[in-house]
Amino acid sequence: MSEIRPRRSVLAMPGSNARALEKARTLPADVILIDLEDGTAPGAKEAARAQVAAAVAARGFGRREVVVRINSPETEDGEADLEALGPAAPDAILVPKVRTSDALIAVGSRLRRLGAPAATRVWAMIETPMAVVNAAEIAGAARDVDGRLAALVIGPNDLLKAARIPPPGRAALTHWLMTVLAAARAYEIEAIDGVFTDLNDATGFEAECAQGRALGFDGKMLIHPSQIGPANTAFGPDAATVTGARRMLDVFEAPENRDRGVVAVDGKMVERLHVESARRILALANAIERLGG
Repeated sequence: MSEIRPRRSVLAMPGSNARALEKARTLPADVILIDLEDGTAPGAKEAARAQVAAAVAARGFGRREVVVRINSPETEDGEADLEALGPAAPDAILVPKVRTSDALIAVGSRLRRLGAPAATRVWAMIETPMAVVNAAEIAGAARDVDGRLAALVIGPNDLLKAARIPPPGRAALTHWLMTVLAAARAYEIEAIDGVFTDLNDATGFEAECAQGRALGFDGKMLIHPSQIGPANTAFGPDAATVTGARRMLDVFEAPENRDRGVVAVDGKMVERLHVESARRILALANAIERLGG
């Protein structure tokens, strides 16, 4: 099993906000997503780019994963973002409005030429109907040497607008969400659910987190620090789940069960195929513990 990194909470913040970047160093988010695209005004992009590159290069975010959303790589701002961030080596570059895998492979190739380390991965925003239609092809970039793809991130508001679905509209997107999730799982990459924008509706946010977790997403993109705690709770294994996973492994690893495909665990018949899931739960729990909970 490859190393597991918790991505329960992906907190977005504008790259132009120096105070927010400083505060991010202390927040309990698994991922800090610094936004140079929609979250940064056109007139502030140049200064924000330099500020973000310096902050990323300084490596002051501890165990938090640092991802930077660039402007479209087809624009001058997008190219300048890559030139500044390649040497700074964030954990990942988030590419907006991806429609095909070609854009991801082009970004990965550009990062290589800029000298970015192989550890700098690429994430893809899925925020157009074309991206949903091409989800499997986009996820396939994970298998290309220059693809570097590690995660698909849902852009629900853009999808709702493009589909002409009136608000709130979340339920109408379920099939689209599962299409993206299936593509991510087919190529063994992460899938991150999109933002919930009503900061006054804590109950609604928790319900959407629960739904996202039930659908199979690994975490959620957030717009405010107040959303971190509920997201971490929803997308992390609870104590009972961890205990059950550990119990399952103990039973299967007992000498008398090592060659059996099905065993009884606390009165329930469990197949060996569930062992890998149990190992992943424990690995995720251990990774979360290393982050500080």
